Amino acid sequence: MEQDKPEENKTRKSSRALVLGTGLFAAMAGIAAAVWISNGPSGSSCPVRAEAAQSIDDVAQGELAALMASTQWRDYSDIAFQDADGNPITLATFAGKKLLINFWATWCAPCREEMPYLDALEESYGGDDFEVVAISLDMGSDGPTAAGLFLEEIGTSYLKLFADPSYKLFERLRNEGVTLGLPATVLVDEKGCELAVIQGPANWDSSDGHRVIETLLEI
Repeated sequence: MEQDKPEENKTRKSSRALVLGTGLFAAMAGIAAAVWISNGPSGSSCPVRAEAAQSIDDVAQGELAALMASTQWRDYSDIAFQDADGNPITLATFAGKKLLINFWATWCAPCREEMPYLDALEESYGGDDFEVVAISLDMGSDGPTAAGLFLEEIGTSYLKLFADPSYKLFERLRNEGVTLGLPATVLVDEKGCELAVIQGPANWDSSDGHRVIETLLEI
């Protein structure tokens, strides 16, 4: 895909932000204060990192033009889910790593298309400093099983299976106004603090995606 010119990219981002803001207003109108309520309240707050978020926004072009710099500084460190063995964990398990957190489900067609890109991204950048944490939101006791079978089916080799079969994570994302649908992806710093959000799928295994992750690792 031809890379957007900086001026065009900024205009596109501004327009998208206006549309998203209008669409989310109705969903958030009844929320007096933005709080994480369905997956446990956050016990800490994140510092404003406007310069870091802007650095990501500046390189989010082409395939990643829909990625929006954070203005909310949400703390994700306490979000709860489970690992491949069904053991409960929180995002604090990954403290010290910068993360791409992807929320997906097997019934979501765009999510399914995005998984190979995320697997390739983890292959390229996964390590001590960065990890792709893809959390399945398939509901019910068989939800994690369905997600695991899908990852096997498409031949992922680097993504680990994480899941929230209770669907409370999505309720939390919706109540906070992060997203109204799946997939949704959040970039966080090594303390679990939000730097950027994208609603919808993206080709992360592209020069545009790589540039975003390399910028995340540098800030």
